[in-house]
Amino acid sequence: MSKMDFSSVKLERNRNHYGTRSPLSVPTGSFSARRSSLVAAAAVCAMLRLLKSILTQQLSSPSASTIPPSFSLRLLSTAAPPVLADPVAGGFAVQDYLVATCGLTRARALKASTRLSHLNSPTKPDAVLAFLAGLGFSRADVAAAVARNPSLLCAKVEGTLSPIVAGLTSLGLSHSEIARLASLTDYCLRTKSVVAKLRYYHHLFGSSDKLLRVLKVSPRLLSSSVGTVVEPNVAFLRECGVDVRHIASLCVNAPRLLTTNPERVRAMAACAEAVGVPRGSGMFREALQAVAFLSEEEIAAKLDYLKNTFRWSDAEVRIALSRYPSLLRRSKGMLLRKSEFLISKVGLEPAYIARLPVILCLSLEGRLRPRYDVIMFLMANGLLKRVPKYYPIFKATEKVFFEVYICPHKEAAPHLAEYYATACRGEVPTGSTLTGTKNGL
Repeated sequence: MSKMDFSSVKLERNRNHYGTRSPLSVPTGSFSARRSSLVAAAAVCAMLRLLKSILTQQLSSPSASTIPPSFSLRLLSTAAPPVLADPVAGGFAVQDYLVATCGLTRARALKASTRLSHLNSPTKPDAVLAFLAGLGFSRADVAAAVARNPSLLCAKVEGTLSPIVAGLTSLGLSHSEIARLASLTDYCLRTKSVVAKLRYYHHLFGSSDKLLRVLKVSPRLLSSSVGTVVEPNVAFLRECGVDVRHIASLCVNAPRLLTTNPERVRAMAACAEAVGVPRGSGMFREALQAVAFLSEEEIAAKLDYLKNTFRWSDAEVRIALSRYPSLLRRSKGMLLRKSEFLISKVGLEPAYIARLPVILCLSLEGRLRPRYDVIMFLMANGLLKRVPKYYPIFKATEKVFFEVYICPHKEAAPHLAEYYATACRGEVPTGSTLTGTKNGL
């Protein structure tokens, strides 16, 4: 019997067994529809598996919180039906799972899938999502955590995640804070050792809020060695007079400081002293931030620029930096504009500015220039008996400046307040000024 004859006999037997149409006899053009049906069936099965995992987790895990039923249903209903497997190829479609079930964008799913290529079924991911649902993670929380750490979907719930969450909860972190932490760093739910590190940082920074704020800008804290890197740096900073309550703000402004090699941190401290700020000074913390991660050549170039721009001597540069170390971080353009205004226009002496360098941190267009124009207007119109000192004028609060220099002259200059407010907002047309105007307002 030929091969074709054998197929015909087999087909006829199938017809006799199944009735009018063999299941192997597929009409032309129906393959696509059949494939779609199988994909839909796979999606339904996936959602049922996830629901089963959620219920199992809720009933069997003593460490997991009670799963809000509304959240579980929302997790299943709001997501688009996931295409978990290609029923023809028989493989687990990781990217589709990440998009449809975890809420990642297609671009992020593509990137994350490279770390999940070994997954061949949704069993572990389903269990992890069920656990996160029990903690109250929103769909956005899940997406952020998985995007940050795709390997989270492969974690063991009872062996890894549950003990970590229990440890974090014992530190006083709420489930919402744990969700935020998981979105900030991929180390949060990776290993049990993270609990000990977070216990140390929680004690160091004093509150969960400060801890999360620091980790947002310096997530490397959780991957750095506490014993050999962080603790020695903290001890050294305290030796330098940096109060422990200021270390958190230091980390926010110089995120890598605590995770840098201790020898390099000591070298930074030496640079801070070299520019005129001794250890134990109230400005040492600010000076350390200013020189952090700058080379000696970069610092020397900045010192030369300050000398040339403000016509300072070496001693005057040291005086200015000892009182306002952040000058080293200011842009050249900003420093040049303020130098031209304060020295060339206002007429302040370089030595005066060196002794009161905080003037240089004030906004030129939002404070210095508008207040100078007001004073010049009052002088030109005989409303001030003598020229006041400019430092108190520039440093005064808005309330004090109004009470002393604007309110007493409402009758003589009724529009002065309006002009000043407009000038501070930067809305005065270029070239417009009060200076020298007589009875103009």
